Amino acid sequence: MKPYYWESQHGNFGDDLNLWLWDFLLPGFRDVHDDVLLVGVGTVLNRALLPDGGRKLVIGSGFGYGMLPDMRNAAEWDLRCVRGPLTAAKVGLPAERGIIDPAVMVADMPEFRNLPKLHKRSFIPHWESAIAGMWPVTCGTVGLHYIDPRGEAKSVIREIAQSEFVVAESMHGAILADAFRVPWVAVTTSDSINSFKWNDWAQTVGVVYQPRHVPVSSRAEAVIKGARFWGMDVDGQAVQGGPVEHRLADDDATVTLREPRQTFLRSAAKQVLAAPSTLALWQATRAAPQLSNDNRLAERKDRFQEALAAIRRAYF
Repeated sequence: MKPYYWESQHGNFGDDLNLWLWDFLLPGFRDVHDDVLLVGVGTVLNRALLPDGGRKLVIGSGFGYGMLPDMRNAAEWDLRCVRGPLTAAKVGLPAERGIIDPAVMVADMPEFRNLPKLHKRSFIPHWESAIAGMWPVTCGTVGLHYIDPRGEAKSVIREIAQSEFVVAESMHGAILADAFRVPWVAVTTSDSINSFKWNDWAQTVGVVYQPRHVPVSSRAEAVIKGARFWGMDVDGQAVQGGPVEHRLADDDATVTLREPRQTFLRSAAKQVLAAPSTLALWQATRAAPQLSNDNRLAERKDRFQEALAAIRRAYF
């Protein structure tokens, strides 16, 4: 078999972990059935992504973008389980076949067990936010450890596991935090974040996806996302509404920033312009975190192991 995953040109740990996770979960899978494509972690049940023809073994994948492939041919598609009940409904499977995102099984790998805690609070953005955002700067301002989702997958996962608290815009950042029993808070910077896939996973472990809004941190990031930055759209035109005032309390001091004019936007320090993002990120660190129930997570992982056992019997 060959593992399939969506490869971002920028890198994204949540997809890249497919390169080694299945060697742990299904040892020897690469040596059997050369004609089978193992479709695993990721929002990849998309007609535009998966190749036509050939046999496909779907284990824990999700839907969320584009159009579904035609999966009616049982000789081509072996749908063992999907990421959650929302994907199950989309592909016509019973809700109980929407078991869990397979990324949670990373926490069972020996190399990630019993890692020391090195970071009190961490932030992991969506990979699109990381491309053009000021997040390393904003994190430094509020005392957050910044985790770049575009980094080498195992290194990113270690940083999540070694955190005591995680603020996550990256869905797999939250999934891995939850798997390592690290309390987490979800945030979002734009409407481009896919709530369907978040809710698909959240329902499997009994948590609620209610992200806190954090403004984009730079104009370049706003352009990428089609968002507004300091009350202006991506074309630099002022939107309706009066001046915006942002306050960031820092123990004995209160910093007040008023919305600058466009000429000032072009020349002012980027760190000052990221103040609304900094404030919202700071507030997120003070929010009540979430964590799924131990027994609920364990039950889902047991069911996933049962699906893996059935695959071993059928393919090995």
